[in-house]
Amino acid sequence: MIPGADAYDVELTVDDADVDALCAVTPADVSAPDELTFARNVFIPLTTACRYTCTYCTYFDPPGQASLLSLEEVREICRRGADAGCTEALFTFGDDPDDRYAKIHDTLDAWGYDSVHHYLRAACEVALEEGLLPHANPGDQTPEQMELVADVNASMGVMLETTAEVDAHAGPRRKEPGQRLATIRTAGELDVAFTTGILVGIGEDWYDRAESLLAIAELHERYGHVQEVIVQPVRTNERWDGGTPDVETMRRVIAMARVALPDEVSVQAPPNLAPVRELIDCGVDDLGGVSPVTDDHVNPDYAWPALRELEAIAEDAGLPLTERLPVYERFLPAELRSPEFDGTPADGVGTDSAVGATREWLSPRIGAAIEEDDDAGARYRSVMGLE
Repeated sequence: MIPGADAYDVELTVDDADVDALCAVTPADVSAPDELTFARNVFIPLTTACRYTCTYCTYFDPPGQASLLSLEEVREICRRGADAGCTEALFTFGDDPDDRYAKIHDTLDAWGYDSVHHYLRAACEVALEEGLLPHANPGDQTPEQMELVADVNASMGVMLETTAEVDAHAGPRRKEPGQRLATIRTAGELDVAFTTGILVGIGEDWYDRAESLLAIAELHERYGHVQEVIVQPVRTNERWDGGTPDVETMRRVIAMARVALPDEVSVQAPPNLAPVRELIDCGVDDLGGVSPVTDDHVNPDYAWPALRELEAIAEDAGLPLTERLPVYERFLPAELRSPEFDGTPADGVGTDSAVGATREWLSPRIGAAIEEDDDAGARYRSVMGLE
């Protein structure tokens, strides 16, 4: 039983036979992709407050020390990103930061915001004004929280990390896999194009890795909303000395992800954290969001590769490198897909009867930004191959 699944009313049918079959997968069972994709983004750490204290994470700061970016600071980061040709504003912050951190709560209140999600909405509006499409990753969310910000995001995300109960999540508050899965389910119910993924090396075993991938696959089968799954190794940092998965482990996990997920769901490995050159033949087809102007604030010791480095990775693999938006093309309405689009549109229904026949993945606010007759709209459409 996945910890917390009952508490959050998450029903999954992952069984031992399927897990065993996936654990038997090797890199020889998969093929290399036809192309590699990436997004050009800015990383905006809206606040470094988090209610969790995971032992591998350097992102969170203790109460009293956590930062909260002002909207003016958000605007400046977005402007630099737009000037550098970026299309995505990646917003991150820890789970429920205004819950555990009195200073953050008081600051938000003084600025006139009822919660961090109300503030996130304002920050996303700033990003859109400055010519970037928001992709928010604010941790676990209730349906009310996600609905509050979904229409000002091109896509959203949260890392499942693992379905296992691991010591790395120890502390006064432990991450509940069931709550993470409930957030992924909520995105499906709200028609939000979604990114999720697993962390490798935080204390989980091979059974847990297979179960995690199959849980994601089942939720996607139900709702059709997962656009990519990140397979990310934990890396040594000032808080984590538990080691880093070796190349062979990563190759096997990547292959398992490729087999577990349908073809339309991309498998991503972050190029600043994983040895992607040695993983592409195992099924990696996306290199994630890479920023020419900001650090990876979750992994500050590991710098983003420059665009020329991504081009060299693709050239070595003999594959074309294609830039993409933070929302995958199959989630766009037909009129915004490029003439060369040959994928499977996300217009159909999942197996869940609650999913209607008409799917509106892209909100009018985001659609209007892409179609706008301005520099930002032209930049979006250029990436899409429409201009």
